Amino acid sequence: MLALVVGEGDLPELLMEHLLATETPYQLCQMEWQGADARGDRPVRKFRIETLGTFIAWLKEKGVDRICFAGRVDRPPLDPTKIDALTMPLVPRMMQALQVGDDAALRLVLGFFEEVGIQPVGAHEVYPEILQPAGFLGKNRPSEEHERDADRGIEVIAAMAAADVGQACITHKRQAIAIEAQPGTDFMMQGLLQQRVGLPFWGSLTGVSRAPRAKELPGKGGVLVKASKPGQELRIDMPTIGPDTVQRAVQVGLDGIVIEAGRVIVLQPSVCTKIADRYGLFLWVRE
Repeated sequence: MLALVVGEGDLPELLMEHLLATETPYQLCQMEWQGADARGDRPVRKFRIETLGTFIAWLKEKGVDRICFAGRVDRPPLDPTKIDALTMPLVPRMMQALQVGDDAALRLVLGFFEEVGIQPVGAHEVYPEILQPAGFLGKNRPSEEHERDADRGIEVIAAMAAADVGQACITHKRQAIAIEAQPGTDFMMQGLLQQRVGLPFWGSLTGVSRAPRAKELPGKGGVLVKASKPGQELRIDMPTIGPDTVQRAVQVGLDGIVIEAGRVIVLQPSVCTKIADRYGLFLWVRE
């Protein structure tokens, strides 16, 4: 039996549709304080970090032997008054997890499940088709300069791993002009947009009805590079792009997007391709 712990974004709904289509039984779960964009009418088992021990015991009672975390989940608030008896033995390591970087914290949390025989699995292991093979999505191709920018982006992300932050950057003419930190890729691109055109926030791009073309921006060009950090815990924190990412790359005036083959999830690849082709972006799934 699989437990699917859902957070925000489109990935949970995609996995739920796949599990339904393949008639795979699962228990739907959600952290009590975290929003979730997709649940439908299916019963949801909610839990808190302070009652993690009780939640794990419940999973065992239900016969769960695999657990998958899908969707954006922020670090939880912790109320010591709500810690229950089954969670108390985990508290020292939980407190340790709150003090370290993201990757180390995730490994500590996954260890709680592994110790009782519940195997954490990545979304890509549940639904392998969310990973795209190496190559190009759509008709556009990078130039030699873009290829050099992609090389530089991979170098920058590898360097960021030492600080355990970020999975993306934007490079232009071999320079890193924006670097992702805890707020995420959208925040990074918003900052670049503000630098280029002074807009306060995203305009609506629903249906790709209207977005400024690169030639309309006073500053333009650049490549969004998204890749996993060396040693990243991909079972719970695999980088992801989707239509929103491509739309925002259009709005910022980028030339293309490069992702790491086999280590970055692509949501709705056909929609991503349609947007990129319409606005002249290349989408490169790079080995």
